[in-house]
Amino acid sequence: MIVNAYSRAKSINACMPPYAFYNGCINQGKNAMEIELKLLLAQDDAPLFAEHPLLAACSSAPPQLQALHDIYVDTPDLHLARHRAGLRVRQVGSDWLQTLKAGGDTSGGLHRRHEWEGPVAGPVPEIDALLVLVKRREPVRALLRQNEVSGALQTIFTTRIARAVWQLTTPEGDAIECVLDQGVIEANGASTPVCEVELELKAGRSASLFDVALALQQQVPLRLGQINKAERGYRLAFPALAGAPRPEKAAALTLDEAMSLEQAFVQIAGNCLQQISANADGVVDHAEEESLHQMRVGVRRLRSALGMFAPLLALPDELQRELSWLSDALGAARDWDVLAGATLEQIKGEVEADMLAPLVTAAQERARQAHADTGAALAGARYTALMLGLQRWLHARAWRSACTRRQLRRLDKAAPGFARRTLGKSQRRLLRRGKGLDQAAPEQRHRVRIAAKKARYATTFFGSLLRPRRVRAYERDLGRLQDVLGGLNDLEVADGLLQTLAGGEPALAPQAGYVRGYLAARAQAGAARIDKAWRRINGARLPY
Repeated sequence: MIVNAYSRAKSINACMPPYAFYNGCINQGKNAMEIELKLLLAQDDAPLFAEHPLLAACSSAPPQLQALHDIYVDTPDLHLARHRAGLRVRQVGSDWLQTLKAGGDTSGGLHRRHEWEGPVAGPVPEIDALLVLVKRREPVRALLRQNEVSGALQTIFTTRIARAVWQLTTPEGDAIECVLDQGVIEANGASTPVCEVELELKAGRSASLFDVALALQQQVPLRLGQINKAERGYRLAFPALAGAPRPEKAAALTLDEAMSLEQAFVQIAGNCLQQISANADGVVDHAEEESLHQMRVGVRRLRSALGMFAPLLALPDELQRELSWLSDALGAARDWDVLAGATLEQIKGEVEADMLAPLVTAAQERARQAHADTGAALAGARYTALMLGLQRWLHARAWRSACTRRQLRRLDKAAPGFARRTLGKSQRRLLRRGKGLDQAAPEQRHRVRIAAKKARYATTFFGSLLRPRRVRAYERDLGRLQDVLGGLNDLEVADGLLQTLAGGEPALAPQAGYVRGYLAARAQAGAARIDKAWRRINGARLPY
């Protein structure tokens, strides 16, 4: 039964994150890279998870039950946390173990951190013992040796966890430790509950983490966990840190000229997934407008990257459909945000308040509802399955099974040549679509805007392989064209949304009609600015 479920999960997304190449065997020791997938579940679903048939089928023994007491320490000014490090002392029975974690990254619930651990005599860290484990060239070593750390550590928060541990072996032979944690984080008299699952790779392929998660998720509602217990503990101890998550723009992307084209794609796609997943909590838990916008940008970047590489590899149809679903869900909310917070806001003082105010109120209500709908969608099983599937596809490099020999040979070639050809193709498509742009209809302007956006994404993706000064100049020219065309597109979208408001609330029809006419006049004036932006693109030098 479990083999079938596991196989179904694999077949859904028939490979490796951008940040590391870990398809080989992972051996965890006292000094290791911890690779784990964190998943959240409701407390009421914990018994259902513990009875999941996969756990019994893939483990040779009942779960090991542990009572854990963790003490997390830092300096009064949070010196460790500010340097992206965490230090705890854990009691298991009568034994104590200290663990230092530092560096790494998080994307789509997958957490990678350097980890050093060893026994200690009691509930107090032993810095000298840690220094024995940390290699001399590791940056965290210098951090530990600073007097403000070793002489000033104090308890920041504690956790008390009831843990169940299953040692899983997949049908392919991968070793995964599956942990169900239930308990509480405590700090300064306050507490917050914990109910989460961790799948930690002990040996084998990182893609197997997603296979197991997909199989588990078929029966138990799970949600990707973007922050760990340490981060939650710091936020509990210092409420000022517990505000809405900051919107995350795309991280800087650096490709190496020696990379193969396939390795470059893995880096690019993983960078997009990281931007998507980093903004999910801001959308789900806080209805953050900018988080939603950045998440939508991440989706657009990913779809653009998939289009660029389409001649060489293909995302499975099911994942393509689900990615389109996510794009549509984010797009609907974003359109109402722009109408309420930008388009109508810009004409305050130019349009009579009694005409504008009812439309702003109605648009804001539509935006709130759209955010609620989008947040509910991202908190559900469909989004979780999509992100697990995309990560699994990337980790396993699952496209290779469908590639021809010629495609595989091209994927093995160096990336710079492909980068130059892609930018040249993007520029030619943009110039072709932009002929007669100053007199173009909105449909043509929209196609030009999309072409400009794709050219800019391509330039950003491959910028580290190109000439930096030319890259900046070309991106600046593309950005100016995008701004002009984007503003006109916002007015077109606003026209349709105002019609929707009037159709749903007939009392708003007079105001909507008046403002639509006003925005149409602004669009005509805005079209006059296209020519200057287009001339710069027409004469632009490609950045190579």
